[in-house]
Amino acid sequence: MANQDQQADTVFRGGRVFTGTSDAPVEAAVAVRGGRVLAVTEESELRALVGPATDVVDLDGGLLAPGFQDAHVHPAVAGVQMLRCDLSGQRSIDGYLATVADYAATHPDAAWIRGGGWSMDVFPDGIPTRAMLDSVVPDRPVLLTNRDGHGAWVNSRALELAGVDRHSPDPADGRIEREPDGTPIGTLQEGAMDLVGDLVPVATPQEARAGLLVAQEYLFSLGITAWQDAMIGAFPGNPDNFSVYVDAARDGSLKARVVGALWWDRERGTEQIPDLLERRGHGRVGRFNATTVKIMQDGIAENFTASMLDPYLDVCGCATANSGLSFIDPTVLREAVTQLDAHGFQLHFHALGDRAVREVLDALEQTRAANGANDNRHHLAHLQLVHPDDLKRFAEVGAAANIQALWAAHEPQMDDLTIPFLGAERAALQYPFGDLARAGARLVAGSDWSVSSPNPLWGIHVAVNRAVPVDAPNASADRRPRRPFYPEQALTLAQAFTAYTAGSAWVNHLDRESGTVEPGKCADLVVLDRDPFAGPPEEIGDTTVRMTFLDGRPVHVADS
Repeated sequence: MANQDQQADTVFRGGRVFTGTSDAPVEAAVAVRGGRVLAVTEESELRALVGPATDVVDLDGGLLAPGFQDAHVHPAVAGVQMLRCDLSGQRSIDGYLATVADYAATHPDAAWIRGGGWSMDVFPDGIPTRAMLDSVVPDRPVLLTNRDGHGAWVNSRALELAGVDRHSPDPADGRIEREPDGTPIGTLQEGAMDLVGDLVPVATPQEARAGLLVAQEYLFSLGITAWQDAMIGAFPGNPDNFSVYVDAARDGSLKARVVGALWWDRERGTEQIPDLLERRGHGRVGRFNATTVKIMQDGIAENFTASMLDPYLDVCGCATANSGLSFIDPTVLREAVTQLDAHGFQLHFHALGDRAVREVLDALEQTRAANGANDNRHHLAHLQLVHPDDLKRFAEVGAAANIQALWAAHEPQMDDLTIPFLGAERAALQYPFGDLARAGARLVAGSDWSVSSPNPLWGIHVAVNRAVPVDAPNASADRRPRRPFYPEQALTLAQAFTAYTAGSAWVNHLDRESGTVEPGKCADLVVLDRDPFAGPPEEIGDTTVRMTFLDGRPVHVADS
C-alpha cells in the first residue's frame, strides 16, 4: 500500500481507455493525483498507488475518455433560452402554441414573451405566421428565435411596436417574409430580426448568469469539459455575455475551460479592431480567454441566405436569381482577416455555403502570404457545402474544419427545405467530412447548441453512421431509421472521437493540457456507460455519460 504522499486520489479500473493517442481504446487503468493524470497502465501496476483515501471508480466495462470539447456552441444564450419560453422540446405547431400560451399565462407581468427553439420544418414552407401567435398572445409582443438563430417568429403586436409594415424595406442583410400584398407574415430572417429585436428588453444580469450556470451543468452532464463560445457580445434580448463570463470566471463559478469568440460587427470595418484588442486585454480571467474573433460570412441554406457559388432552385427545379448573402464584402473580409491575424487573434468563421467557404479561404490565403504561417489556429464552422476544388485548401492555409456532425443526416429540415432547392448534384456535396479528412484538413467538432443538441455522442453517431439516432431531436417522427446521408463521407469512430476531444482541444489552444489521456495532463475525463468501440456502429448514440471530471474532481454524476 502506498503512503499518503504517493497514493492516487482516484483510480479508474474495470474498462478500457480511449487515450486519444491511438485509434483504438487500450486495456488499461488510470490513476489521477493532484488534478492530473498520474499513470495509464495495467491495473496491476496501479495497486501500489491505492491507499485508504483513494477513490476507486469501477468503469464496469464502460469507456474512460478525455472530456469532450465543443468547438462551436452558445451556452450563455442557450441557458437563458432554457429559462424562458423554450420550444426546443416540441415538434408540432400545436405543441409550440401550447408552450407559448402556458408561458404567457404563468408570466402575466412579462412585458415581452421571449424565447425560441422552434424548427422551420414544422411549418409550411418553413415560415410561421403572426396569426398563429396572435391566437394565443394577442395583447403582448412576442419574439421567438428559431433553433438555428437565423430567424424570428413574431406576432402582430411586436410588428406594430417596431413600426414594421408592408412599406418597410428589407435590410441589406436580411428579409421580411411577406403576404402577397407585402404585409409582414410574422417571420423575420437574418438581419431583419433586429427590426423587432432591438426593442426586446435585455435579460437582467442575474438571469444571464443563471442561464450560463444552468447551461454549464447541462454540458457537464453530456461529458463536455471545455468549449468555445462562438458569439461573445450583446444581442437583442441578451446582455453582453462578455461580462457574464468574466464575472463567473473571476469568482470561480465558471468551472469549464472556455474560449470566447468576440463578435465581429458586420456593420463596421477594421476601425473596430482597437475595441476588440481592448476586450481581449480584459477578457483573460481564470478559465475564460477571449482570444478569438467570430466572423459570420453568410446565413443558412434553409432560408436561402447561405452564400452559394450557383443560384438556389425554385420549387420547379429552375435556377432563381438568388445565390444567398455574403455578409461581408470579400475585399473588406481579406483586409480584416489580415489585420486580425497580425494582431494574434484566432479567427472563427461561420461559413456554410460554398461561396462563403471560398471567400474565407481566399482571405486566409492572402493573410498567410502577407503575415506568414503562425499558431493562431483559424477555423471554419458549419461547412455545409464545400466545392471539391477547395477541400485541399484547408491544409494549405492551415485552417481547421469545424464540423457540426449532427446535421449530416436525412431529417425533415434537410429533405424538405434544403435538398429540393440545391438540386441532387449539389446536395451530394454536403458535409464532406470524409473528403476533408482525406484532403488533410484537421477536424474539430461542435454542436452549435442551442441550434441543435450539444450531445457529443449523438454527433459522433451521425459522423460515423450519417444517420441520426432514433432518440435524437431531429429524428423522424415515426422513429424509424432513415437511409444514410451520402455515406461515402462517413468518418471512422476514432476520427469522430478525436474531433470531439484532441481536435477541439487543439483549436481551443488547450491541447498541452487536455484532449488526451496521458500522464501529466489535466484529469478532464468522461466515464461512459459502455464502450462504443466494442459494439455495432448503429448503437453508438445509445451511449450515455456516467460521470464527468474536471481536474480530477467530479462535476457530474448520473443518477444510478
